[in-house]
Amino acid sequence: MGPQDQPDFINGVAKLQTSLTPRKLLEALQAIEQLHQRKKDRHWGPRTLDLDILLYGGQIIDDTDLQIPHPGLHLRNFVLLPLAEIHEQLIFPDGTPLVLHLENCPSDGIVRLSSGDPCGTTD
Repeated sequence: MGPQDQPDFINGVAKLQTSLTPRKLLEALQAIEQLHQRKKDRHWGPRTLDLDILLYGGQIIDDTDLQIPHPGLHLRNFVLLPLAEIHEQLIFPDGTPLVLHLENCPSDGIVRLSSGDPCGTTD
């Protein structure tokens, strides 16, 4: 998805529990981006920080500014591969297992960073 003429980036996936509603969580994530002076020059282009809600339990939300599951989730190997590391048995809200998406998910261009190396040295 989006332009391919971008520099490399670091991506991660986290699983968390929250008492925030999906809308309030989105607002909190956007506030964090603003606090860190997020820069973005073009749609789907490089940005200094990008915090997305991929899933929210089994909910499906389709509003103009909030789509859950994230609409590009199943198309992005840089999301699916780390998601599988933390929840390989995941079933998406539509009933599709994560492993089904992984079957068509090449690892091309993905380099796993060492867990203790913030400088990006690869394993």
